[in-house]
Amino acid sequence: MSRTYGQFCGLARALEIIGERWSLLIVRDLVLGPKRFTELQAGLPKIPASTLSARLNELEQSGVLRRRLLPQLDAAVIYELTEYGSELDQIVLDLGLWGARSLGRPAPEDVFTLDAAILSLYTTFQSEKAKGVQVTYELHYPGGMVLHAIVEDGALKVADGAHPGADAIIEPLGPYIKDLLSGELTADDAMRTGKVRVEGAFEYLELFTGLFHIPAAPQVSPGIVIR
Repeated sequence: MSRTYGQFCGLARALEIIGERWSLLIVRDLVLGPKRFTELQAGLPKIPASTLSARLNELEQSGVLRRRLLPQLDAAVIYELTEYGSELDQIVLDLGLWGARSLGRPAPEDVFTLDAAILSLYTTFQSEKAKGVQVTYELHYPGGMVLHAIVEDGALKVADGAHPGADAIIEPLGPYIKDLLSGELTADDAMRTGKVRVEGAFEYLELFTGLFHIPAAPQVSPGIVIR
């Protein structure tokens, strides 16, 4: 059975390349840098190994990624985006922000990976509000995951691990980081209710909610009303 849409259309072709299940999530995890097969599996724990292999082969054949042999004793194979594949970087961020507007509460079985946490900050970063701003945050997520974000005059750098020179440490005591980013939870309410623990001046938490933001959720249509 043909896996094409049979349409001479750029969007149709794009979906043929990255529209298969898991394909765009593989691209998402390669946006931050090359990964081994096992590292991709760790970031996508629900994907069968056979499916991951198939998607990697398809994306390689389409020129989105390539495999490279590391010059090490173990001769490990890594997967990385090609120049063509790297053009998806901003598309992935824009699509992630679009989808974040419809995120509700995480289900008990939902996975929140380090790569997803890092990309969520790049996705929601308001560079125009960061002009002239220099601040470093350390974020602690439930489950022990820690990352840091450095803002320097409109630019953002996010990486794994703590940062000894952080201006503020932010630790949501539950799934409240999304509420902070969407404005559902203000900095004042976060501190007052104890939903977020902060080490550092309160002003840094207020600044954080301005530098990282998810637009308001879309209005859901009530449907057709027949009068």
